[in-house]
Amino acid sequence: MILDGKKTPWHGLGHMLRNAAALALLAFGLQAQAAIPGITGSVAAGVREFRLAALPGYISAADGVSIYMWGLADDSQTYANGGTPQMQYPAPTLIVNQGERVRIVLRNLLPTRTSLIFPGHVVINTASGVNGFIAREARRNGTVTYEFDAREPGTYYYQSGTQPGLQTEMGLLGALIVRPNNYSALNKIAYNHAGTRYDRETLMVLSEVDPVIHTDIEQQVNAFVATAAANAEKVFTVDMSKRFPQYWFMNGRTSPDTMADNFVGELPAQPYNCLPRMHPGERLLLRVIGAGADLHPLHHHGNNSWTIARDGRMLSSDPAKGANLAQSDYTVRIVPGETYDAIWSWTGEGLGWDIYGLDCPRDAQGNVIDAQCPHTADMRHQKPSDRGRPLPTVLPSELELAYGEFYSGSPYLGSAGRKPVGAGALNVSGGFFHMIHSHNEREIVNGGIYPGGMMTMIIIEPPHQPIGE
Repeated sequence: MILDGKKTPWHGLGHMLRNAAALALLAFGLQAQAAIPGITGSVAAGVREFRLAALPGYISAADGVSIYMWGLADDSQTYANGGTPQMQYPAPTLIVNQGERVRIVLRNLLPTRTSLIFPGHVVINTASGVNGFIAREARRNGTVTYEFDAREPGTYYYQSGTQPGLQTEMGLLGALIVRPNNYSALNKIAYNHAGTRYDRETLMVLSEVDPVIHTDIEQQVNAFVATAAANAEKVFTVDMSKRFPQYWFMNGRTSPDTMADNFVGELPAQPYNCLPRMHPGERLLLRVIGAGADLHPLHHHGNNSWTIARDGRMLSSDPAKGANLAQSDYTVRIVPGETYDAIWSWTGEGLGWDIYGLDCPRDAQGNVIDAQCPHTADMRHQKPSDRGRPLPTVLPSELELAYGEFYSGSPYLGSAGRKPVGAGALNVSGGFFHMIHSHNEREIVNGGIYPGGMMTMIIIEPPHQPIGE
């Protein structure tokens, strides 16, 4: 394992093989993110309870670097022989329902005090722990309990309230989703208004890491625990004014690891992927959290999105009117400490050609007879004037093209065409891939090497392609 933020040849090769395997999952259609993975805790006496543990561990960047972290873990199980749960980055996504009383029990396995805060919620009860500057804190090997009422639906986050600049940099942060009262599997709404309806959702926790800080803290911790008593604790410090991130994350992963499967074994501390898939015409809810210390201009190709809420509050002049103050943009400024809910959709409307490449009968004047087009109901999301129209260009021959890994050999959705052996192997369904990434070009690298960092894809799948929940 690499402890100093440096790469070795064998470790770099291992990550190359891992990335190849991750992308191979795409090729065989095993990859999906149609629902947000998270934990729902347990419910007793009207209280939804989560048990979390704070502990150290390591994450991997896609270029082979291993980084020392402090993370949170689901602590609801009992481990034999003094075992501890697997920390993760970001922390487990907590999913609750509007109106519920929520209890968080935090066990601290770090050699320093820590705590949690829940922006957008008022903590009404705390138990155990000791007073801190912002919140009640858990001593080393101690616990602290927080309770709050989830009064408003939306996308929120939680993070350390102890030395928050350092401890969030070290990884103590996660997402909190509050489902609205009228939400169900058949009525997917982000807020209590039909205008916030969506078909699929994805979570994007954006963050960044300076590995120099992490190496410094790791060395301090190792020196301290080597001689300290079992319950001894210390305040660790670094000069945060010299912070200079070198890695940028979506759900705790750098690209192309963002496109590997959820809970892939090669990334035990980074269980959440970031690869939304959808069909044409569906509404995709983007839940985006600025969990780090830097602003990130999140840019999505293919279409504008409509931001319907910020910080768990619908952009509305009147709740009865829904998100009537929603904002349309193709690059959303993700400010540190803020959350955004946006609806993104893609239909191919207005392209001027039929994305399915189907022929339609024509009348004597050469006009398409729309009622006789072979398009099924789930293909009729384009403008009628585009149906039956061919791609308005002549494609070069295969010998004159450079083939991308996501090109099926055909410009039409759900189709494949002739291509060199091995080309386009990552797109067996004939889907359309739209990139979503930071528009700060420095943030789409791994250790200074492009491509990587804060980058992933949204895949438009043909209507016949199943997308698992």
